[in-house]
Order: sequence, then structure tokens, then C-alpha cells
Amino acid sequence: MNEKMPQNVSNASSEDEIDILEILVYLKSMWKLLLVFVFLGICFGSVAALWVRSSYASDVLLQVNVKGNKQGLALGEMGALFDVSTPSAAEMELIRSRGVLDQVVEDEKLCYSADPLNVLDRLMHKEGRMDLELLEIPRAFVKAKGKLIARVTADSSAYDVLGLEGEVVLSGVVGETYRKPYLNDTLVICVKSLTATVGQTFRLTTVHPQIAAAGLLKGLDITEEGKSSGVIRVALANRYADRTAAILNTVANTYLKQNIEMRSAEAKKTLTFLEEQLPGVKAKLDSAEQKLTTFRHSKGTIDLSGETRLHLEKDVTLQQRILELEQKKQDALRLFRAEHPTVRTIEEQQAKLRRELAKQQRSAASLPVVQQEVLSLQEEVEVNNRLYTNLLNNIQQLRVVQAGEVGNVRIVDQAYVPLLPSGPNRKMIFVGVVIAFFLLGCIVVYIRRMVSNGVGSSSEVEQATGVGVYGKLPMLDGKTQNDVMKPCVSTNPDDPFAEGIRALRTALEFSVFSDGKKILMVSGLVQGVGKSFVSTNLAASFAMTGKKVLLVDMDLRRGHFFKNSQKGLCEMLEKGIMSDEFIVKVTDNYHVLGAGARVVNPGSLLSSSRFSAFLDSFRDKYDLIVLDTPPVFQCSDALLVEKHADYLLCVLKHAAHTIESIQDALNTFDRSTETPLPKAFVFNKCERHAGYGYGSYGYYGYHKKY
Repeated sequence: MNEKMPQNVSNASSEDEIDILEILVYLKSMWKLLLVFVFLGICFGSVAALWVRSSYASDVLLQVNVKGNKQGLALGEMGALFDVSTPSAAEMELIRSRGVLDQVVEDEKLCYSADPLNVLDRLMHKEGRMDLELLEIPRAFVKAKGKLIARVTADSSAYDVLGLEGEVVLSGVVGETYRKPYLNDTLVICVKSLTATVGQTFRLTTVHPQIAAAGLLKGLDITEEGKSSGVIRVALANRYADRTAAILNTVANTYLKQNIEMRSAEAKKTLTFLEEQLPGVKAKLDSAEQKLTTFRHSKGTIDLSGETRLHLEKDVTLQQRILELEQKKQDALRLFRAEHPTVRTIEEQQAKLRRELAKQQRSAASLPVVQQEVLSLQEEVEVNNRLYTNLLNNIQQLRVVQAGEVGNVRIVDQAYVPLLPSGPNRKMIFVGVVIAFFLLGCIVVYIRRMVSNGVGSSSEVEQATGVGVYGKLPMLDGKTQNDVMKPCVSTNPDDPFAEGIRALRTALEFSVFSDGKKILMVSGLVQGVGKSFVSTNLAASFAMTGKKVLLVDMDLRRGHFFKNSQKGLCEMLEKGIMSDEFIVKVTDNYHVLGAGARVVNPGSLLSSSRFSAFLDSFRDKYDLIVLDTPPVFQCSDALLVEKHADYLLCVLKHAAHTIESIQDALNTFDRSTETPLPKAFVFNKCERHAGYGYGSYGYYGYHKKY
């Protein structure tokens, strides 16, 4: 078992190689059809390579400071609030956000487009360009699925807008905004720039900003240069070089602006709140100072004692600390709930200070009444004054933060206007289309062969019918006609077809004529299999070996060997004269008898005793008689001839017949005789490959001269 395994594998591999070789050979035989597909590929590839518009690529480079902004450290605890670290991945997603892209779409007018429509100009790369600043198309026009066309009327300066019926809706010039009533609505258009010649046309369209933003996002290529480098590259390709750079720079500037605004948003929010509180605090301060001034005018100048001044300073300090804790509490409530320990701690500190303040106020009750009033008024003035001063200081600090904030992103490289297009690769497009058409041709050829269900395997025919296949004759190059006077085996003995005929002749000599049989009947299933060509060359090949051979054209309906004026078998059978006067001697051993003039009912001649007498009279004169009969599926003449033949050679066209049709033909032949006639098959018109003949090496005695 172990010794046989490699042999089986080798056999399987050999069969696979033969199958692949047959496929390649079949493709080679269909080279004309494949050449048509290659020609179509060249045509379509040329058009496709020219049709694709050029695109210009550019990029912008951004750097993200992942360690945060240290500028706020100079502001102490408040500055630490604005020191936020942002990873590169998050910044890349922010670039892709609608907040950035929607603004870019609006700034760059990406909702509006003007597409050139001239096919020839596109193929010649002479398309014009129209940039729109504003475009509003009436809804009724959009619902009607019309094409709003702009036609250039003056080189790069004027244009006409055409409506549904091709009528001129308005005429305009570059740089002007027009509002034209149309279809119960208003058509609005403003052309920012125009570069085109007279007669060029453009299709004007608008899209929703969300669709434009989605298209922009699809075209952007956002990547990080290196790993955790903080350097972000944003690339884009567009058919206009300046448009590419403008869009990329707008993306970078919009993102940078929003980054700065985001980082200063907290300071801006706090600044707004403090500025709103400032007028109220100033009003309280003015009111307190007014009360103190009024009191002093009414009571006169009152000197405060040391004890009273001490009470005043302590009360002011306590109230200021209570206000500071209240501010911390409000900041903490933004982050935590009211029951959070941080909030509770602040509240406990406030309660402690309030108790201490209440104690101070009770001790002040022992002072004189005038002293108490002065103390209360001055305390109110001092508290409001310090609060107002703190508000002014905080506002000034926040304004410094807002003015000095630069964000955690900077633009390293602005987008440049590319000088040369980045694509497409027109050579690759051309080659790709040609290869695609060639493969399509191979697929069509292969499917054509598979659909035909034709059998081309000798072993398959032999297993299905039990009849041997004696050879495979390769297809001849060019359109070689059947000439009985100059057969291929004598005029071109080096051709692989001639070698195939000689191999077939050898097989027939050993299997048929060793028993003294002389009458060989050659037939086929249908017309066009090359039956007469095989008969002619086979007869000539036998004659070249020294045998005296007679080739008879048995197609009395439409003879193939000679013209109708040449007398032959029909005249011989009608007159009943079995002489050599109608036989053409090509060589000493190779004789041909044509069909002669056409007759109305050839079946009566073939079934008569004269045909049997004809064979009997010439059997002794020749070593071999080859009868070239009509196809069995097209007329019954072959069945009448079969009764008198010694052997049947059935010609099959390679990969043209099904097993069922071959079996039907055999059954038809077998039913026409009491005893089935010995028979064999030969494949004709096989695809050429190295297995047929010896190619250009020739044979002894038939060397070519170069």
C-alpha cells in the first residue's frame, strides 16, 4: 500500500496537468475571439484612462500638546482649572466632528457644485471650471428632476442659466448675485469665479449640508504620525489644486479656533458671571457709602475708639471669609452633590464663622448707640468695598487668561497648492481594463465550451460506447480546402495533421486490414466535422505505402471531390457499366471516383444490385476502397452503404458532440445491419499542442529548406 500511494498521487497530478493544458490549448485555438476582447479592452481602457479626472492631494500638519497648557500656572489655583490634557486620538475625532466640518462646509461653499458636462472636453482634459458663491434652486424644479444647466456665453465672464425646457432663465456675469422668480419660487445664483470657453456647459446642483459634510469626511485622511507623537496629518484630494489647499487650511483653522474657544470656555463663562454680578456689588457699595456719608452729616465726625475699630476689622474679616467659603461651595456643587464630604466641610466652616460673627455682634451691643450705628455702616462699606475689589481683580485675571489662551494645538505646516496631480495612474487603469477584458474573454470562451457539453476525452468515449478511439487529428492552420488532387499528407508531410493521419493509418492496418478486409466506410454525425478531408488524406496515406487505393465520393446529393460536370458514380450506376473511364488517377496507387451528376433519389441507386456489383467488380482491382459517406444524422445514405462495408470509421469533431449523440449514432448504425459492423472513432479538429507530431523537426525524407 505504501509503495502505491506515490504512484496514485503522480497519476492524479498528471491528470490535473492534462486538464489545465487542454484548457490552455483550447484558449489558444480561440485566439481570434480573445483578440477581439483584447481590442475591446484597449478601446475601453483608453477611454477609461482619459475619462478619469486628475486629482490633486495635499495635507496639513497639526501638533497636539498632550501635556497640557502650562500658561495658567501663573494664575495659581484658578489657572490650574484651565490646564487640561487632551490625547491625540480625541483630537482626531474632534477634527471629524460635525462642529468642525459643518463650519468648513459653510465657509468653503461645499453645498454648491458646478460639474462640467462636455464629454469631448473631458476626454481632452480641457474642461472648464465654475465656482459658486450662492445657489438656491426652486423646489418645483428639483421635484421635476430637472437639470439646471449653466452655459458660458463669454469667455470666463458671462453665462446663461437654462431651465427645464432649455429656455434661458437668466443671464449673468461673474461676481453678481441674481434673484429670479421661477416656477412660483426664486432662483438665486452667484458665480464667484469662472474659467471656461464659450459653449461649455455645467450642471448646477445643491446638496444638504449634512450630505456635504459626510462627503468631506469620507475624503479626509486623518492619521497620527508615529506612535503617541502628538503630530496629526490631515490629507485630502480634490480635482482642483487650489481647492484642496483651501479646504484643508479651513479645516485646520476652524479646528484650531474651536480648540481655543473650548479651552477658554470655562474662563469666559466665569467672566460673564462676574461681569453680571459687578453692577449689583457696585450699587451696594455706593448705597453703603451714601448711608455712611448721610449719617456723618447728621451726627458730625465721630472718632471710633480702639475697641470699636477692633470690632470693625474682625467683623469685616469674618464676613469676607464667609463670602469666600460660599464661592468655594458653589464651585464644589458644580462637581459634587450637596451631601458630598467636601460640601459638608465647607458648610461646617461657614457655620463656625457665622457663630463667631454672631458672638462679635453680641459683644458690640455693649457699645454706645452711636458707636454701634457707625460700626454697622462702616462694616457694610468695608465688606462691599473688599467684595467689589476682589471682583475687579478676578475679572482682570480672567480677561488675561482669555486673551492669552492659545489652545493645546498648533498648525505646524499649512496646506500647500500641489503643482502636479497625485492621480490617477492612467497606465494602471489602461492595463487593468485590458487585463479585465482578456480575462472576460477567457471566461466567455470557457463558458462557451462548458455549455456546449462536447466531449473531447478518448477514455470517456471509449468507456461510454465500448468503441476504440484510434487517433486525434489536430486542426490545420488557416482555411485549408479539401483537394483530392493535392492531399495534405503529400503536400505538407511535416504538418502534425499528416502525422496524425499516418498514426491512424497504422492503427487501421493492424486492427482492420490484417483480416483481408478492403472496404472502409468513413462517416460522421453531422456536417462540418471534416469527414471528407480525413477520407482524402487517409486514402492518400495508404497509397503512399504502396497499396492501390480507390477513394469514392458517396455523397450523391452534393458531391465534394469534383464539380458537377465531372462524371462519376451516379453515371456508372445508372448505366450499369463498371469501367475505369469515370475514375481519376491522381497517382499510380491513388485513384478517385467522384459522385457525378446529382440525382433525385440517390437511395434507390445505393440500394440497387448495381451498387453491390460495383463494389464486387472493383474489390479485386484495389487493395483498399475508401467510401466517403454523408453524415448519419442528415440522411440515410450512410446506412445503405454500411451493409456493403467491412469496417466503419466514424469521424468526431473534438469537443463538439455529446456522449448521448455519439451513442445514438452507434445505435443507428447497428440497427441498419443484421450483424454490427466493426467500427472505430477518430477525433478531428483537435487543438494543437506539443503532443501532436514532431512539429518543425520534420521526418526523414521530408526535410524543409530554410
